[in-house]
Amino acid sequence: MQIYKVGGAVRDRLLGKPVTDIDWVVVGATAEDMLAKGFRPVGADFPVFLHPKSGEEYALARTERKSGRGYGGFTFHASPEVTLEEDLIRRDLTINAMAEDDQQNLTDPYHGQRDLDDRILRHVSPAFAEDPLRVLRVARFAARYAELGFKVAPETLELMRELSESGELEALTAERSWKEISRALMENQPQVFIQVLRDCGALKVLMPEVDALFGVPQPEAHHPEIDSGIHTLSVLEQAALHQQPLTVRWACLLHDLGKGLTPKEEWPRHIAHEHKGLKLIKAVNERFKAPKDCQELALLVGQYHTHGHRALELKASTLLELLQSFDVYRRPQRFEEFIIACEMDARGRKGLEQRSYPQADYLRGAANVARGVAVQPLLEKGFKGPELGEALKRERLKALKAYKESAPS
Repeated sequence: MQIYKVGGAVRDRLLGKPVTDIDWVVVGATAEDMLAKGFRPVGADFPVFLHPKSGEEYALARTERKSGRGYGGFTFHASPEVTLEEDLIRRDLTINAMAEDDQQNLTDPYHGQRDLDDRILRHVSPAFAEDPLRVLRVARFAARYAELGFKVAPETLELMRELSESGELEALTAERSWKEISRALMENQPQVFIQVLRDCGALKVLMPEVDALFGVPQPEAHHPEIDSGIHTLSVLEQAALHQQPLTVRWACLLHDLGKGLTPKEEWPRHIAHEHKGLKLIKAVNERFKAPKDCQELALLVGQYHTHGHRALELKASTLLELLQSFDVYRRPQRFEEFIIACEMDARGRKGLEQRSYPQADYLRGAANVARGVAVQPLLEKGFKGPELGEALKRERLKALKAYKESAPS
């Protein structure tokens, strides 16, 4: 029995990055050997065991063969005869196909260390094209390591293109896709993830609504970058630079989908794109079964982001309607995330990344004013039921009018 540290732990150590998760592979052992040493079995599809003390995962060396469509369409073979090199060749990228023993002696049969040095994301073998999930994984690694200068090898991008055109991506489950997408959006440069998916044709398959934004112009006065797709990437980049949560990043990705529906004869204007985009945002939300908080914020940002930009011009009654739509009284965090998404949208424009956004503090102030209207005096006046709701609305409107008049112009 020989035990090796494999995959990301080896890669990140060689890159000088912190190692968080450690994967182990065991060569020359049977499931019975592992059980005899106190390991606990967990793998249903292939033999994976938990270490009796550390709880870390140890997998028996295995080979795999394509047997059906999609991520799960594989049969695995694990036995003491499977070599370390045979186990490593089934992995996705050369930089993930290295192993080291307990003395840190490196086993690198597919030149992963060379590709690390050359900043290349390259597939290990042609079997890469058998697993559609790898398209998303490579794009995610491109986003993670873009700051170090990593690029996808042309021949790997070509295999990703073939996979995108094969129909295999449609076999991915919503859960597997969302897991990769959400992880990629939380990388330092999530816009690279979207760009790589577009470069290989996968974006057109997975998110045609986002892909349709590229090549669609916007008024240069408001959008010096002009292209709606480039703008979306820039907004996503700003959200990552400002370390925003997944909810905000997802909303930033989807906020302008309605612009992809504008007839060419109306370009570069996009009248009512906010409303038109809602059905598209809903479709993307449902396709990937995004978490409820991500779905809700994406729809609200899509519908109201231009309200955010025009906050200082809004009538008090419109401002109150906006606050009511977000239920700022019970869901203050959701409105705060809306404000942040609007600010990222404003900054995601060429040359305007450092612009101030006074609308943010103005909206926060308005929310505080509306929340500050006390219910007790109205109860004491005898209001109850629907009448109480109307009275509360009148008092909030009065407070917002006073706030608007006192705000600096």
